[in-house]
Amino acid sequence: MGVTIHGIKACDTMQKARAWLDEHKIPYAFHDYKTEGVSRATLEGWAGKVGWEVLLNRAGTTFRKLPDADKAGLDEAKAIRLMQAQPSMIKRPVLEVDGALVVGFKSDVYQATFRGRNKTRA
Repeated sequence: MGVTIHGIKACDTMQKARAWLDEHKIPYAFHDYKTEGVSRATLEGWAGKVGWEVLLNRAGTTFRKLPDADKAGLDEAKAIRLMQAQPSMIKRPVLEVDGALVVGFKSDVYQATFRGRNKTRA
């Protein structure tokens, strides 16, 4: 099973999600998209699976501080450009499990995602 958690290391929600994975002995790779970046192709792929509206964190400080002109007329292409330029605008975490995506952290959703899967940590 391939599990990758994408986000920002210092984010509180990320820390909760990683602690949940550790507690449940689920092995994962961590990708810090703030320090390592995120490709346009990756963002387009995620948007294709869950929708750009789900990925874009409009409640975050980074988005709220944008000039009104940047917030106006949002569509997928513009949102992807914004998220790539400022990865803090991507909702966290983005969890990839065998090609499927879970955006955000809720323990019940993680529990349902991993129910019945092999959880042996290497």
